Amino acid sequence: MAELIKLDLSNALDTPERKASFEAMIPEADRALQSLFDGTGEGNDFLGWLDLPTSITYSFLDDIRATAEALRKDCEFVVSVGIGGSYLGIKSTIEALRDSFDAYKGLDTSKLLYAGNQISEDYLYELLDLLRGKKFGIINISKSGTTTEPAIAFRLLKNLLEEQEGREFAKEHIVAITDSKKGALRTLADKEGYKTFVIPDNVGGRFTVLTPVGLLPIAVAGLDIKQLVQGAQDMEEATSLKVSPDINPSLRYAVARNVLYREGKKIEILANFSPKLQYVGEWFKQLFAESEGKDGLAIFPASANFTTDLHSIGQLIQQGERNLFETVLSVEKTWHQVLLPEDKENLDGLNYLSAKRIDFVNKQAETGTLLAHVDGGVPNIRISLPELNAYYLGQLYYFFEKAVGISGYLLGVNPFNQPGVEDYKGNMFALLGKPGYEEASKAIQNRLGKGL
Repeated sequence: MAELIKLDLSNALDTPERKASFEAMIPEADRALQSLFDGTGEGNDFLGWLDLPTSITYSFLDDIRATAEALRKDCEFVVSVGIGGSYLGIKSTIEALRDSFDAYKGLDTSKLLYAGNQISEDYLYELLDLLRGKKFGIINISKSGTTTEPAIAFRLLKNLLEEQEGREFAKEHIVAITDSKKGALRTLADKEGYKTFVIPDNVGGRFTVLTPVGLLPIAVAGLDIKQLVQGAQDMEEATSLKVSPDINPSLRYAVARNVLYREGKKIEILANFSPKLQYVGEWFKQLFAESEGKDGLAIFPASANFTTDLHSIGQLIQQGERNLFETVLSVEKTWHQVLLPEDKENLDGLNYLSAKRIDFVNKQAETGTLLAHVDGGVPNIRISLPELNAYYLGQLYYFFEKAVGISGYLLGVNPFNQPGVEDYKGNMFALLGKPGYEEASKAIQNRLGKGL
């Protein structure tokens, strides 16, 4: 096994009381981990992610890569249609691993576009306008095929593709990632003859980055899905039941955040010092918010991009209400080297940094920030990635997935359901006049007429 990402809790467990609480909670967390593997906890019908990495075969990855290559070869663009877990894992991986300016350099990753992750008429108009006159493919990701946001986007895209290229081309360049047997998308895919991949029944949306949901679009973007999976496989082994709880990184992280929560630290900020990790923060927020935010409980997940946000919410972190803690993603090795040149005039006063790497400056900013925040009363957890690549990103995804399962049980909630997500949909369907919502529509229109 290659090197693992590192977890540093020294600036979170920095008092005798926290250390004692941490040690006292370890057996409780170990029981939570055991219940995941035994399937005795709440949400046990959605534990397919637990051994997902090691269940992935080479032949399965070959099928994914062959499908991706066919789309890449024939299409100028491929649109990935999905929302929530069918969007964020894809976006976070590609943003983390691509050249920041690939769209301007004509690199292959610019092939992948997104739709169905929101309902914006202007966005959809601009996307369709871009695709007119161009060959494109579609990856439609939905268990049901009826989720409003992706269903709207897919109908528009399918219509345009068939108009431009004909139904035969569309049939060969639409891929459906959906339920194995049921649902509107499965029915359509079987009828039209689309290539399909299955979303496992026992894997919830926010855990699907290592299923075809994430792997196919990531492969279309030209990234190394084999290394992504390998990283997750190694982290699966490093957080298994056979590993002592004293060295299990996911368990220790889950315990630390719950120790801080029980102390009154209700907000966790996932911070980074690389803009490439911005969307990992977005993925993290969905994973932890949907998993833990219920029954009147939650560690509220937020994210920050440093040093940028040190000039905005950094003030609040440093001196605001002491109800938060930080988890910092730190990347040890960059892809490139840039040295700061000497300047004869030195009007900016930077000559003391001449011939030093920009990453050296960034690392000192990171260390200085963590020291300042700890001194300001903000406990800090540090997760270090040896470098930012597919292998370590795969490790990180599985690390957080295992941690949220343990943490949810420590918190006292079912971490694998999301009943509150349905509430807005009922109101939206009533307002839209969807068949079957007539009584709800009358009630909500009466309510709006009287004012909220």
